[in-house]
Amino acid sequence: MKRKSLVLPVVAGLLAPVLVACGGSDGSSGSGDAIVVGTTDQFTTTKESPAPLDPAFAYDTGSWNILRQSLQTLMQVPRGGGAPVPEAASNCRFSDNQNESYRCELRDGLKFPGGADITSQDVKFSIERVLDINSEAGAVGLLANIDTIETPSDAEVIFHLKTPDATFPYKLSTPIAGIVDPESYDGKKLRDGFEVNGSGPYNFKAEMKGDRIVKAVFTKNDSYKGDLKLRNTKVELRSYPDAAAMGKALDSGEIDVMSRTMSPEQIEKMAAQPKDSIALTEMPGLEIRYLAFDTDEPAVKEKAVRQAVAALVDRGQIASEVYGSTAEPLYSLIPATVTAHTNSFFNKYGEPDRAEAQRLLEEAGVQTPVKFTLNYTTDHYGEATAKEFETLKKQLNSSGLFDVDTKGAEWSKFRPAQTRGDYAVYGMGWFPDFPDPDSYIAPFLDADNFLNAPYANKKVIGNLIPQSRREAERSAAAKSFVEIQDIVAEDVPVLPLWQGKQYVAAADDISGVEWALNPSGELLFWELGTGSAV
Repeated sequence: MKRKSLVLPVVAGLLAPVLVACGGSDGSSGSGDAIVVGTTDQFTTTKESPAPLDPAFAYDTGSWNILRQSLQTLMQVPRGGGAPVPEAASNCRFSDNQNESYRCELRDGLKFPGGADITSQDVKFSIERVLDINSEAGAVGLLANIDTIETPSDAEVIFHLKTPDATFPYKLSTPIAGIVDPESYDGKKLRDGFEVNGSGPYNFKAEMKGDRIVKAVFTKNDSYKGDLKLRNTKVELRSYPDAAAMGKALDSGEIDVMSRTMSPEQIEKMAAQPKDSIALTEMPGLEIRYLAFDTDEPAVKEKAVRQAVAALVDRGQIASEVYGSTAEPLYSLIPATVTAHTNSFFNKYGEPDRAEAQRLLEEAGVQTPVKFTLNYTTDHYGEATAKEFETLKKQLNSSGLFDVDTKGAEWSKFRPAQTRGDYAVYGMGWFPDFPDPDSYIAPFLDADNFLNAPYANKKVIGNLIPQSRREAERSAAAKSFVEIQDIVAEDVPVLPLWQGKQYVAAADDISGVEWALNPSGELLFWELGTGSAV
């Protein structure tokens, strides 16, 4: 069947934040000098997730949000995006023409909370620790290309890579590359609980109720040496059970800021009926949601089954009926707002088409209805997720070609089960680890993918991803990324559903909000202040 191409505008880099609503009355947190931030992220220790804040294990936006404030990395992505710049390092550079050797010199005066000087050996320890522990749940894939680490002096560290990688500076800006104190972290095993010892801009302390954080307190680290400029001395992060409770806390002045995870209804109401004392700021839409398939599971092992799902799913209905103006249909792993995006799924499958889905299944000899369960997390992406998966269920079952059910689980149980391979089909969300198309491709398709998925395409892993990383000028990698997106649309190991905008709601006396949300969906607490932003 001939398919027409859907063309959407592609924007290089990040979009500018948009101030949706603002007002002009007094706002206060009721918490002394602290700026108080609300979240629906839940931080819990369990048998399967005993070390949620260990950088070798943590790989979700909520945990990275804490680590970003308290650990220091060699590099950081500057305000507004762009190429990484030194943070714990004074300078970093590739020292060869092939992008295989990366050399950094540390800033003077770096210290751990206990007062010990930070040296290049501590950097080496921190990175090698992640590689040695090799946690399936963590982001070890970001560092897997490191071959050896050399420390010629206390102030110099050299990373020798297995293959060229122009994105490596970005990877050194992520929390998994955070510098940790060897006196507090074992080099061979995870650190259980919620202790974090780093040289970042804030000292961190968790207030607990049982095995769960109810409040995270960040106080200015007076020993911090780095490039970040703090506009406050204290921030509190308070966890709420749902968006409604968090919204009430903002309305009452109990908190000053909220972002993760506001409901679509809250966002649309605040945009349509702004309050005098609260401002809603819209950020670039770099979040994506998708279905993932365990391609070894009998129910979805046949490619035609996954292709039939792709031919039936109505992204427009999901976006409009579940998420309203906060989401847009997505037809590739790479969002429409990122360079190298192409609408590969629309180009192959077009609009939802039952006849096409039936043809795919019949030609492959697949018996219908195909049965499986759509698994999702109940508490990690907001309460709209349940409605989204009920909509997906109706779309598939109404065709008569599928007989699917839905099942939800809390994130603390969902993520370990997903990593173990317990689910044939499951839903996930994704923010990029760093602002580059590679961060929408390699985490899902490379040999060390974070889904721990069995799907492996030799051309993607052995040729196209390495080829894209050789390009120091990142726009030159677009050809490789376009081909990868077409392969994904053909094999359907993952099925992109929608991309969402980001929002922050804050009391109108809080400034710096427009700079406080990075591409990975983490709030940069140091950008928040009272009075005029600088």
